Amino acid sequence: MSPRFEHTDELDWNVRRVAKYTTERGELTSYSVTLLARLSGRWQTVRVYDNAHGVNEMHRHTLSEGKQAAEVFHSGTASEAYNQARDAVADGYEEMIAGWLR
Repeated sequence: MSPRFEHTDELDWNVRRVAKYTTERGELTSYSVTLLARLSGRWQTVRVYDNAHGVNEMHRHTLSEGKQAAEVFHSGTASEAYNQARDAVADGYEEMIAGWLR
């Protein structure tokens, strides 16, 4: 069984980044990075980055329509994409949440 890791960061008082990944022989093989925002007392998904389908994808979520179609966001390795996704969420969560609220 491959080791699985999970880490939650509080980016703001109502904003979380949840990062999960799996490694095999020391190499990151699968991951997800999820941006969550608390609205009306409930944690809701704003954006998800993952490689669940073997491609580094990003899903936007909207309040009115939920999960949107996947967009490829990185063409490198899972490890590179994971790091880029973590940074993108940390650096851009305010703009991502503003778009989600529209």
